[in-house]
Formats: sequence, C-alpha cells, structure tokens
Amino acid sequence: MCAEFNPLDWQLLYRFPERMHKKSSWTEHVPFAMALTEMLRPRILVELGTQHGVSYCAFCQAVAELKLPTRCYAVDTWLGDAHANYYKESVYLDLHNYHRRYESFSALLRMTFDQALPHLPTASIDLLHIDGLHFYDAVKTDYETWLPKLSDRAVVLFHDSMETQRDFGVHQLWAELSPNFPSFNFEHGHGLGILAVGPQQPPAFLDFLRTANAKPAATRALFAALGRRVLLETEKRWLNQKSPVQRALTVLKSKSLLR
Repeated sequence: MCAEFNPLDWQLLYRFPERMHKKSSWTEHVPFAMALTEMLRPRILVELGTQHGVSYCAFCQAVAELKLPTRCYAVDTWLGDAHANYYKESVYLDLHNYHRRYESFSALLRMTFDQALPHLPTASIDLLHIDGLHFYDAVKTDYETWLPKLSDRAVVLFHDSMETQRDFGVHQLWAELSPNFPSFNFEHGHGLGILAVGPQQPPAFLDFLRTANAKPAATRALFAALGRRVLLETEKRWLNQKSPVQRALTVLKSKSLLR
C-alpha cells in the first residue's frame, strides 16, 4: 500500500550532526542524509570523495544511533583535486582522529576510486554517494565504473547537481540519468540528486519519492529549511570557538559584506 511521506515519522531528520565543519559545502543536506539512512537501512554504504567528512560522518552517526549492521566505506586520497582544491595533510588527520568512534563498522580507504573497487563485492552497495571530481567525464566514469557494485536496492546520490560554473558537469549527467529511474533533485546546498537505481526499493523510500515528486516545492522548502538550521548551528559553534575579538571582527566583516 502506498503512503505519503510524513516528516514527523523520522527521528533523525531533526538531529544535529556531531561532525560539523565550517568549510563543508554539504552541510545543508545532513538532515536528508540521516533520514535517508533511516529509510534505507543500507547493508553497505560507500562514499566517493569525503574531504572533511561532514556527509560521511552524518551517515555514520545515523548508523550508530539506529544500531544498524551497516558497513561503511569512505574513499578518498585526501589530497584534493581541481574542484575541491588541494589541501594539507591536516584535513585527513583531523577526520582520521574523529572517525575512531566509528571504526567498529566503518573504514577510511585512502586510495583512488579505481583502487577501491576490489574492496567491495559485486552487487553489494545499497547506498552510493558520488562526490569526487565534478567534470562531466569524471562523474560519469565514477558512476559507470561503480555500477556493477550496486545492489538490487541501490540508491545513488550526486552532490553539486545544481552547479554549472567551473566546468561542473554533474548537472549534465543528472539530466541524462534521472528520466530513467525514480528520482528527485534538491536544489539547495549546491544540489543533491537522488537516483533509485535498484528495482527493489524499501517502501518507505518509495513513499518519499512519490511524495517529493507530487509536492516538489513543499519538499524542497522543508529540506532547505532543515538544512539551513544545521548551517546556522555550524556557524554558531564555529564562532563560539573564537575569541571575543575574533567574533567581533567576524560580525563586522559580515555586516560590511551585506552593505
């Protein structure tokens, strides 16, 4: 029986993430990530492109809080690229230290996406998040290379599906793929495309997709507002870590930018 998605039914939708980072471009999708984990209850979850780990740790937090038997894998060189820019070793070390709380079910695979392929069985991944290099050819290659690893209930997430600058090509691939599968695209937070690739989806997730596509404006408004709430909390915590003088300078700078 089909049911309408009710946001009050999902306890993790309103949970603040434990891992926050001021420089993350994924912050506004954390509420959806945690609720999606609750809906899908994936057996294996893989993220391609992790950097500071805001999205990945949101998935892991949901797995831990729900006490799921999920195995999680984050794949990244932690060196950066043309779109994420190149960054210091401290980015990896900071995440590695934080990630220790999830080591019983999660692993950081520091390698290229191709090198990670043998680590995952064929037809095993229930949730794949693609957030690596964003050129059209690169993201298409990531999708097609990992396609054999997807299970019959797999969902694929594409971050930056609304970005069109700096030769970002995710929106092009999304336009090609989304008509072929049940899907939905969030437009806030640089965009997040949700593609139900596997034919055997959990009923709760299908309810979400049906409701989202029947009421796209209301769905986008709800998740944008929830994401904005997390973004503001992230900024508040970041400011609270600064000295009073630094906080005052940050506020003055923000006011000058608004003029």
